[in-house]
Amino acid sequence: MNLRHPLFSCGFRPFFVLTTASAVLFLAIWLLALQSALPGLDGWRPPGGVLLWHGHELLYGFGMAAVAGFLLTAVPEFTGAAPPRPGVLAALAGLWLAARVAYAAAQWLPGGSGVVLAGVCNLAFVLALLLRLAPALWRDPARSHLGFAWALGALGAAQAGYFTALLRQADALAWLHVGVDLMMILIVLAGSRVSMNVVNGYIEAGRPGAPPPGLAGYVARPPRRHLAVFCIAACSVAQWLLGGGPVTGWTALAAAAAMLNLLNDWHIGKALFTRWALMLYASYWLVALGYGAMGLAWLTGLAPASSGRHVLMAGAMGLSIFTIMSLAGRIHAGRWLDRRPWVPVAAAVLALAALLRAAAGLPALGAWASWLLLGAGLGWTGVFAAYLRHAWPVLCGPRTDGQQGCAEPLGKQRSPMSRHGTRC
Repeated sequence: MNLRHPLFSCGFRPFFVLTTASAVLFLAIWLLALQSALPGLDGWRPPGGVLLWHGHELLYGFGMAAVAGFLLTAVPEFTGAAPPRPGVLAALAGLWLAARVAYAAAQWLPGGSGVVLAGVCNLAFVLALLLRLAPALWRDPARSHLGFAWALGALGAAQAGYFTALLRQADALAWLHVGVDLMMILIVLAGSRVSMNVVNGYIEAGRPGAPPPGLAGYVARPPRRHLAVFCIAACSVAQWLLGGGPVTGWTALAAAAAMLNLLNDWHIGKALFTRWALMLYASYWLVALGYGAMGLAWLTGLAPASSGRHVLMAGAMGLSIFTIMSLAGRIHAGRWLDRRPWVPVAAAVLALAALLRAAAGLPALGAWASWLLLGAGLGWTGVFAAYLRHAWPVLCGPRTDGQQGCAEPLGKQRSPMSRHGTRC
């Protein structure tokens, strides 16, 4: 392995490649499994079944790779810590790959040893990531970003519960539900860190760091963010303790209302109507829509709660990851933002795919369920395949701006394109 390759020059590079590759591969496998058309793998049954494997790998494979890429790039920037060395990035990527292989192959190991090995590999990756990031987050005098460490640790604990439940043949799906809620909290935390740059147009003006107070029309205020995080956590606890029902339904609606309340900070006028701001804004809207749909499902019983949860996973998680990769995956590689039409089109397709997937679970559309699932899956995988095609030269190629590693590329220069406006 050539550790001098540009792929290992910054934390986002290997993990954004793994994120997009896994999005395409995992969804393709799932679509084939739904059609009972897995060539050569007719007897493949990972522990818990293909459904649980599908949910786990999208959350802890696709989702965790994106989290790793973001945090390994952002935490050194936030805290001033040294970025991870190429050998560390290669080792972490290797752990992630080992975890994926271990779970997929677990059924062929005797007894419960396959589940144990898969659990150890997955938890080793989370622990290694925490050991890399937590000291820098703790040493930061303000400790204003320590929430990332707590959320990452909680995700690791939920994953430990998942594999323990698999080993005991208990309800492992409940642990995945906890993991989905924790991922939504991470999305809120990460979105608040980049939203001021995006909504205020500072990132498009080619200026690193948050805009000065006098230039910020939008400010990510902690109280509303803390309320949203609290309500999401309360919904997760209620579901864990009580299952679906009226109390859990009301906590889900509270989470939806808290997310909509959080979006009130974003309503500053025309500055919101740029492609990047709207993509992040839509991600938060999908979080609210997902919890709102789950709340109504638990209160009325007219639709399955899984429809709302797919809005969270396929919609909020998918769109927020795509947006962050489209921003950080170019800025920290020394490139201008990609202003071609395919980016907003891809974002719209992701949102539509999530809504199609949610609609597939509605009893009234049961006759169309297979077509809705196929359309949602093809749209979702198509977006990430397109991203990988466009981003491959950036993620795996050398910087062309004369800087090294993850350094901000634009300095204090203004992007030539920004003079002509940045509206969609």
